[in-house]
Amino acid sequence: MTQHLLASRAEDEVLWLRRRGFLRAAAGWAALGGAATVQAQQRGNIVELRGDALLNGARLLGDQVVQTGDMVETGPGAHLVFVIGNASFLVRQNSRLAVERGSSLNAVSLLRLVTGAVASVWGRGMRHTIAMPTLTAGIRGTGVYAEVFADQDNRSYFCNCYGTVDMVAGIERVESVAEYHQAFWGEPTPRGGMWLTPARAINHTDEEIEALAALLDQRTAWQILGRKGVKDGYGYMDEHPGRAHPAAMRHEPGR
Repeated sequence: MTQHLLASRAEDEVLWLRRRGFLRAAAGWAALGGAATVQAQQRGNIVELRGDALLNGARLLGDQVVQTGDMVETGPGAHLVFVIGNASFLVRQNSRLAVERGSSLNAVSLLRLVTGAVASVWGRGMRHTIAMPTLTAGIRGTGVYAEVFADQDNRSYFCNCYGTVDMVAGIERVESVAEYHQAFWGEPTPRGGMWLTPARAINHTDEEIEALAALLDQRTAWQILGRKGVKDGYGYMDEHPGRAHPAAMRHEPGR
């Protein structure tokens, strides 16, 4: 397991992908043809469900289908992994989110995270949006991690693990281009005049993003490059890249 920093999360929450149950489920998913076969055969798209979860207010079962337009909730100690179209999702415990429909039943246009945390990988193609209480992210093809901190006035955390994301909070907008984990806080009220502030890379691992990418038959940016950077939240492969965090650039003298 690569280096990771946890804040208000337990170690076992990021070790789920090592469990034999998930490894078998992921292997079975790949053997059956993955997301394309799920859509063609109209079979269940849940890769793994542990603990209790609700689908539109009713108990979620492992052989059901999570569709666009649905509301998903996970209980204490639960987690859920599922795939819709060209996007894969890991929902942590005590989370509530909605997946809203795009151009078709199997296209997610908007992921609305109300509480809790979700990691996701999105294939290239249509534009997608992740909406959180204090932050909105417009994503293209990328891997990301999002979490709402209810005990901090719904302060929203977002990590662009790789790819390009348009970040919006309050009256601020910045473009995030990340090679390796570029993280932001969306502030409930401005901090030093800033609605978007730099963050550390917390509460998710490289292996989680890699596992979600594999469900789509993809690889992460660092897997393609064959190397990893410094997981400090700045998003660059080099420790001293000569570039500031994009949330800080807007407030440098002369900008």
